[in-house]
This record gives sequence, C-alpha cells and structure tokens, in this order.
Amino acid sequence: MGANQRNSNGESGETLGQRMAGIGMGIAAKPGWNTEIESALLDASIAGMEEDDLRVLSLLTTWFGVHHARVNADRLVRLVLETESKRVHAYWAAVARWQARDRRFGRLATAYRGPRLDLLPVGTGFHVQRRGEDERFSGSPLRVPEGTLRDRASDVLTPETMVLRHAGYRNRTLIGPTYRADVWTELEMAPEMSVSEAARRARCSYAAAWQTAQDFRLVKKALGPR
Repeated sequence: MGANQRNSNGESGETLGQRMAGIGMGIAAKPGWNTEIESALLDASIAGMEEDDLRVLSLLTTWFGVHHARVNADRLVRLVLETESKRVHAYWAAVARWQARDRRFGRLATAYRGPRLDLLPVGTGFHVQRRGEDERFSGSPLRVPEGTLRDRASDVLTPETMVLRHAGYRNRTLIGPTYRADVWTELEMAPEMSVSEAARRARCSYAAAWQTAQDFRLVKKALGPR
C-alpha cells in the first residue's frame, strides 16, 4: 500500500510499512506509534495474501504468535469478516486454528469454508513434498510449505518494548484488550476530547465510551495536576 493509499478503515495517511513498524514489526520504515493495531494486521494480511508479499506475511504471522494476547479480538473479527477476499479469510481461519487456545478468535476459524488453498501461486505441492508443511498451518485451510514464512522472534519487538512505545498496547496490557482500553488511550492523548469523538476514534459504542470517560475523569480529578 503506497503513501496515498487508503487503509482498511478508509483513511489515508501513513504507509503500511510505517503502520507495521508502529506495532512492532521489523520493517525499514519510520514507526507510527499511534497506529491502530487491528487495521494494520488486516492490511498486512491483504498485502501478504492478495499481493503475494511473503516478507509482510512472515512478519505478520510471527507478530501474531508473540502479541495475540493484546489484540482486540472483536475488532479484528469484524474487520476480517467485512473483507471480501477469500484468501484473507483463509489466512485468518488458519491463524485462528493455530491459536485455538485463545478462544476469543474462535469466530475467525469459520471465516473460510472452502477447499484448502495454497499459499504459493505455483509449486506449493512440490515444496510440501520436499520439506513438509509449516506446523503453524498444518491441517488448516491454508497449505504453507515449511520455511516459506520465516519465523524469527527478533523480527518483532518484545512485549516489554511495546509497552514502552505504544500507548494503546500499554493500556491493553493494564486494562485488557478491550474498547475500554482504546477509549482510555484516546483520552490520555486528548483529555478534553468529547465522548462522541472518543467513541468514533475507538470505534466503539457511545455507552462504552461514556462510562470509560467518567472513570478517566474521576481518576484525573483524584490525582490532580501532575
């Protein structure tokens, strides 16, 4: 996705590389540290599955293995299901099967209901015969030859580093990977923001944003100027 291309939320701005770097993926771009996590994940999966960018897909898959506990599952599921790409659906269904212990992603496992898809446009069967399948995707809707997607922990930032650099990630660690944490993050950046604007930015209901705003302002008042 180029600098002027719109992301999955219909917004222009940072390139996909900047957004990927902003959520801790090791890519040569200036990080956008306020990047919304789920839209970056979806757009990376589109680049990987529809544009055959295996480098991006490798980073995405490694990142998800390390950081899935901080993902707002409800938001990611909604974004994926709103996407028309069957290949993207197959990828996320395969990821949900891999991460079956995290039941929050269970709805993604049924995002794709078709024949098994090959990751590579040609030669998948040959490479699987020689090297076997990537264990993360074995038996899933997506057939991936072993070694096709590099899995190296050093390709992504650690959770400890992300807590220091990404405010939304930090608040999800403190509060949980919920809309409440995302509204709290928006209010930290702009304490006088209206409830409706906080709800719009966090993409949640007005009621959820209202209650969070009340709690945020209570804490701010109790602590006083700092």
